[in-house]
Amino acid sequence: MKRFHQFIALFALIGATIACNTQPTNTTTELAVPVSVSDIKPGSIEKVINTTGTLNATKKAVVNTEMTGEYRLLVNPRTRRPFALGDVVENGQVIVQLEDAEYVNGIGLDAKKLNLEITEQNMKKQESLYEKGGVTLLDYRNSEVNYTNAKDAFERANLQLAKMRVRAPFKGAITDLPAITNGTQVATGTPVVSLMDYSIMTVEVNLPEKFIGDVQIDQAVRIMNYTLPNDTLPGSVKELSPAISTETRTFKGVIQVANPEMKLRPGMFAKADIVLARKDSVIVIPKDIIISNQRGKSVFVVESGTAVEKRITLGYENQNEAEITSGLKMNDRLVVKGFETLKNRSKVKIVK
Repeated sequence: MKRFHQFIALFALIGATIACNTQPTNTTTELAVPVSVSDIKPGSIEKVINTTGTLNATKKAVVNTEMTGEYRLLVNPRTRRPFALGDVVENGQVIVQLEDAEYVNGIGLDAKKLNLEITEQNMKKQESLYEKGGVTLLDYRNSEVNYTNAKDAFERANLQLAKMRVRAPFKGAITDLPAITNGTQVATGTPVVSLMDYSIMTVEVNLPEKFIGDVQIDQAVRIMNYTLPNDTLPGSVKELSPAISTETRTFKGVIQVANPEMKLRPGMFAKADIVLARKDSVIVIPKDIIISNQRGKSVFVVESGTAVEKRITLGYENQNEAEITSGLKMNDRLVVKGFETLKNRSKVKIVK
């Protein structure tokens, strides 16, 4: 009997050992993925066209001499030094003076001025005598003719002398001054100064064909330049071509921007955002958290410690943000960091 009990105990021990060895040795435990979230609040977004172009001055001119003479660059009264690149000149301001004593003497301005005064006095005298019956109408008319001829001669002399002064045709900045030494004889038609007025500027842009029905004259535009990251200037659409390029499938537009402080310069590369429309109090999320695949677009939200994948539909978009028209609602806890490794129904741990 004692041996029988020992046999039973041994058999039970062997069975227990086998049972222990057949049980799983590993237990899988799901770890919570750390994520950062942002509660969805009402936002605003604009529908814009992002385009680029080169800034151009609205007025530019190369001023040439209208006669021969000795070149003399004048002194800028603002700086008290000869005119130089970048100086702003007023409309009609004299920049270069040509000198030719023989030419001036040949015009005889003083003599023509004196003759004008004499003929004017004579005409007034003849008018007075005619009213009193002292001279005939023919005598009076002849005095008028003499005065008119003298006046025309004096004005022509002034116009001839004016050609010796090179004036600014509009208010603008000097962009080029050829290196001509004072006293050098220059010929007629010699370029002596270049000017630009860039207080108002234009940008010529090419816009995608699909927007030809959306862009309108006077539509608002924001103008930026990478050298002025904190300055955005307002502009507007001023011209639109009705024709589509068969090569690029784009149409041409001209944007105008006021530049009162002269921050933008001609030739600068400009970024332009044409504002087509705006929506307020809508759901707007960062575009870089949107997951795209064959099934569409989606994001993750957190519900009761679990990541839930939400299929979404986009509305307006800009470079960094997108409007969500379906799939999300206000106050959803949107995953903005750590979403890359998430799967639907993954456990998550919210961190800052």
